[in-house]
Parts: sequence; C-alpha cells; structure tokens
Amino acid sequence: MRRLVLVALLVLAVDQIVKALVVAWLPLGASWAPLPDVAYIFQLTHTTNTGMAFGLFQGSSLWLSFAVITIVVLLLVYARRLAAAHPSLYLALGLVLGGAVGNLTDRLTRGSVVDFIDVGPFWIFNLADSSVVVGGLLLAWLLSRHEMPTVSAPSTQDPKGLGDL
Repeated sequence: MRRLVLVALLVLAVDQIVKALVVAWLPLGASWAPLPDVAYIFQLTHTTNTGMAFGLFQGSSLWLSFAVITIVVLLLVYARRLAAAHPSLYLALGLVLGGAVGNLTDRLTRGSVVDFIDVGPFWIFNLADSSVVVGGLLLAWLLSRHEMPTVSAPSTQDPKGLGDL
C-alpha cells in the first residue's frame, strides 16, 4: 500500500508543478513548440477542460468531481485488500490514483482541468491523463495475465464439494 501512495503522490506532485508552470508561463490558448523541428507533431498548447476525456460532458465539473472521488475511494478500498500484491499492481493503481487526484485537484481549485500536451491530431491532454491511461493499460494487462482459480464440480473424492479452490 505504501508503494501505491508514493507513486500516486509523485504523479500528483509532478502533474501539479507542470500545470502551474504552464499556467504561469503560457497564456490560455497560446502554443509553444519547444522543439521547432517537430512542431507539427508536438507542441504545448494551454487549454482548459470542464468535461472529461475527448471533450465529453463539458460543464460537468461538479458531477465529474463526485465520480472521481467515488473512484478514488473504491481504488483505495481495493488496494487495501491487497496484502502482498505484485509491485506492478501497486504501480498501476498508483498511476491511476495520482492522475485522478491530479485532475480532481484542478477541478476543485480552478473549476476546470489544465491541458497542454498537444500531439498531432489527438486531443490536448495533460500528465494526469497520461498517468491514468498508462496505469489503466498496465492494470488491464496485469489482470489479463492473472489466472483465476476455477471451481470444479463436486466429486465423490471431494465430499465437501470444494473443488479446486
């Protein structure tokens, strides 16, 4: 559990520091290409978002904040039940938790989420979004590799009907 919290706090800190720098140094709506040769692929563009990914549910910060708080609590309850899970599971959950709390912090303090990573034809996003996506993909991969125990039909040699639990 400690690893999960450390990962989440690191993601939250880096996300909030970078967002503060973007807000301080790049006017809203402005773009900056730190690598001019690849500006057509990558640049920083300061935007805000009152919805969620892909511009869905614009103007729903209050409801999205409630949903994120619920998800954060569920993640913490789930993580608490993991006694000695694989370290990668804590990493995945920490990335998701840190990213979710990073964007929630924006919603609660600014009223919208600061986005700035502008990559080609994709929507503009931020480090917290990236953390949630990478953590979610890692979690899905880890869960897909986990072999779930199977329950077999009771047999005469298994009088209590416990199967292969």
